[in-house]
Amino acid sequence: MANPVEISSARPLDSGLRVMFVVSCITVSVAGFQLFVLTEYTDRFFAWTIDVPLTAAFLGASCWGSFALVLIASRQHAWARVAVPGVWLFTVLTLVATLIHIDLFRMDSIFGWAWLVVYLVVPSGYGVFTVRQLRVAGSDPLRQAPLPRWVRFVLGARAAIMVTLGTALFLAPQITAAMWPWALTPLTGQVIGAWLIGIGVTAAHMCWENDFGRVYAAMAGYAALGVLQLLALARYGAGAVDWSGAGGWLYVLFILSILGVGLYGGFEARRRIGRLST
Repeated sequence: MANPVEISSARPLDSGLRVMFVVSCITVSVAGFQLFVLTEYTDRFFAWTIDVPLTAAFLGASCWGSFALVLIASRQHAWARVAVPGVWLFTVLTLVATLIHIDLFRMDSIFGWAWLVVYLVVPSGYGVFTVRQLRVAGSDPLRQAPLPRWVRFVLGARAAIMVTLGTALFLAPQITAAMWPWALTPLTGQVIGAWLIGIGVTAAHMCWENDFGRVYAAMAGYAALGVLQLLALARYGAGAVDWSGAGGWLYVLFILSILGVGLYGGFEARRRIGRLST
């Protein structure tokens, strides 16, 4: 079966942007391992110490979820632009949060400096190579397999919730943290806020693209994100989340909705694109 957006007339993926996707694969793989596997050892093997294991696991799950997105985007012939805006915005916001809280980072170790270098280089690289990508000759792939209305509605509602909550967490982490299911510091609140904004923007972008072929990479990332966040919650949720209130259960339902739409969208994309390519 051909790649999901591999259409001969489509604008091909620029080599520079492909390199940025590969770089992102490497960086999120490493960070995901540090946070999702070495969850309780961030004081030794990460850029800063995260005292709440569920927070570290959440960030690690987000890293590995985005791995599926950028990996598939890097392998496609045509430009999977759905992978760019959310990733770029997340990296820019994370750089801002890093500079605000630089005193909390372990700048006496390779982990602190590696984090800073990554978040200086990656957003700059995406910016430069996206501009170059826009100058590549070609057209956008045709919309041949539009998303069902209910999928667009769910994605749109999720985008509104995540961008709104993420913005509040980023701008006022100490105030907004009371709305989160477990305890956050100003730094972790802002980084989680950056993730929420990036994921929400990607959901909104999927609504706009409105084609299974164009959003296949993002749907795969959503499915991976849902699975990994549920695993993180199963590992550390018992001691971190207050299950006596509605917040924890609403969070579970939200993650289940991400998983459900991601699985449906991923399988449906492969089925429809396979049918169109035969």
